[in-house]
Amino acid sequence: MEKVVGLFGYPVGHSLSSIFQNAGFRKLGLDFTYILFSVKPKKLKKAVEGIKVLNIVGMNITIPHKEKVMPHLDKISPEAKKIGAVNTIFNKSGKLIGYNTDVNGFLTSLREDLKFNPKGKSVFLLGAGGVAYAITYALITKGVKKITIVNKPRWMAETLIRHFRKLSKRCEFNLVDFSRRNHRRLIEDSDILINATSVGMNPGDASLIKEGLLYPGLLVFDVVYNQETALLKTARKKGLKAIGGLNMLIHQGAVSFEIWSGEKAPIKTMRKAAENALKMGG
Repeated sequence: MEKVVGLFGYPVGHSLSSIFQNAGFRKLGLDFTYILFSVKPKKLKKAVEGIKVLNIVGMNITIPHKEKVMPHLDKISPEAKKIGAVNTIFNKSGKLIGYNTDVNGFLTSLREDLKFNPKGKSVFLLGAGGVAYAITYALITKGVKKITIVNKPRWMAETLIRHFRKLSKRCEFNLVDFSRRNHRRLIEDSDILINATSVGMNPGDASLIKEGLLYPGLLVFDVVYNQETALLKTARKKGLKAIGGLNMLIHQGAVSFEIWSGEKAPIKTMRKAAENALKMGG
């Protein structure tokens, strides 16, 4: 009997997860199918209950559910608990266990694509949602010196900073109001600029950061993966080393794949399927 895994999010139409996960399952001859589920926030609890009712093997969790899903699970991994966000659920004998694989995906991409070691560095971070929690956790575990955080609404950034100040006494957190995000000194004092918002996902989205502030040597990481964002286009035009979120997506998905199936994920096959889908317009 075919085993079902999938994605809970709202919206989910842009997601490449079903394409590359199903390519991985086919490559290994596994009897799994990955399905996208559009789940409105008020329906999240019922959707999670449905995992047990329908005996679904597991689920990925994306915007806007990564933090909100946690109270509905039976168990949460120690790392996901520290992060404060879950992006993967495994139904183990009727018990729903929450994990966070975004940390692995992010750090792998930083290492492979940007050759960047966060230790002792300063980071300018746009966003304070679920993926920003995973990124902040990843950075502090690698010894980052300072994280400047910008988000609209401001209270979300305040909540994130409160959460991680308890975990790290060494990292300096700097909260900046959204209206001041284009302050030159803030950017110039940073080694890397990370967009952890969904801005750039939709055609026509303008960059949150002005072109003139992207100084030579600044690294740029944009978690958006479904297209080249205005931020990435500008950074590359100026000759900066800049990457999108595709490699992060593939590597976080590979860990989920392994949690559900117990098999080593065929990452090359998964990446090729995702790249081909992007070339064909999703």
